[in-house]
Amino acid sequence: MRHLSILPLLLLLAACQNTQVQRDFDPQRDFSAYRSWAWQEPALQFRPDDPRIQSDLTEQRIRSAVSEQLDQRGLRPAQGAQAPDLKVQVWFIVDERTQQYSSSSLSAWGNPWYGYWGGPMYTDTRTIHYRVGTLQLDFYDADDGKLVWRGSTEQVLRDNPGGPQERAGMFRETVAKVLSQYPPQ
Repeated sequence: MRHLSILPLLLLLAACQNTQVQRDFDPQRDFSAYRSWAWQEPALQFRPDDPRIQSDLTEQRIRSAVSEQLDQRGLRPAQGAQAPDLKVQVWFIVDERTQQYSSSSLSAWGNPWYGYWGGPMYTDTRTIHYRVGTLQLDFYDADDGKLVWRGSTEQVLRDNPGGPQERAGMFRETVAKVLSQYPPQ
């Protein structure tokens, strides 16, 4: 019985693994007119400002993933003195979260014909601490500086994110999900 009480908790954590992508954009903009881009400085912002999260290696992986995905969507980096059509800024935010789960069980014996006799009720409460990473991409119109498109996703971060290749792959996959419906239709 005790093992069954953990099942909903495992399902909850599994549900947290599915990434939901949030998007918003200005429907008045002609996204087909955007052909080039450049970084909006600071190009990448980290929250919190923690050296375990913020590093040159992480920034390099995110910048590379964004550049690859924008290139696949026909957006090219602005060259030299050429003014870009879009300015791109990325946020990487890590939050500490807590989830509590309680399950109760009542010990009773008897049968439906003669009634039940109750024993004590047991309540088991478990607290789970985990980290959630949010990756948000903002696109600004380079002419007027207004936000024209935003996409973000969050997912539960693993305690051991793996080696350099695995980390780079995770960022490529996450950026691809965020940009999966860019440009908006």
